Amino acid sequence: MFDSIILVTEPPEQMALEAVLREHNPVLTIHAVATPDQFAEFDEATLARSRLLAFATTVIVPAHVLNGLGFGAYNFHPGPPRYPGWAPAHFALYEEASEFGVTVHEMAERVDSGPILNVVRFPIPSDIDVLGLEGLAYAHLARLFWNLAERLACDPAPLPVSELQWNGTKYSRRVYRSICDIPLDITKEDLERRLRVFGGNHFGMAPTIRLHGVEFRAVM
Repeated sequence: MFDSIILVTEPPEQMALEAVLREHNPVLTIHAVATPDQFAEFDEATLARSRLLAFATTVIVPAHVLNGLGFGAYNFHPGPPRYPGWAPAHFALYEEASEFGVTVHEMAERVDSGPILNVVRFPIPSDIDVLGLEGLAYAHLARLFWNLAERLACDPAPLPVSELQWNGTKYSRRVYRSICDIPLDITKEDLERRLRVFGGNHFGMAPTIRLHGVEFRAVM
């Protein structure tokens, strides 16, 4: 019997998303997860009664948890299918994309690869920075969650998937770090772009030049 949701997101989002779900199903049991080690708390019986929802999180759900869930797992990804994986807003701005978006999809063992339920796209405003683009994506993602909340909280049946496909490079923390490693022969244009997009010291990484054994970090 479906009676539990495992909600994987950051603490600031937990209360708001729980309230939305409980509005539709007051007797629902909701388990909050913010760190990978918390998955050890769930036994087979709990997983069999549960659906998992991940919202704008970098936490990787273990394969045994995904395989043990009785009612599926869905991820609210703050980027379009063109940008699966890590820090999608950063890479979209670095590539000077004209369009961005958000994606809801079934979760699979390989990150950001499961069947897509829905995508919302929007144009990227000129001169927007990373935090601004992430804010726009967050607003669209929250609306998607709101629109699907009743079905996610009340209907044990799987949500229907679309024919949309993932179609971009899956960026990672390693790729992010490599872009922050500035070569000495970089062009002026590329350097300015990397400083603009990656210079905020997000994730503790900033554009870095190494010269004669000395490391120089650029933090805007």
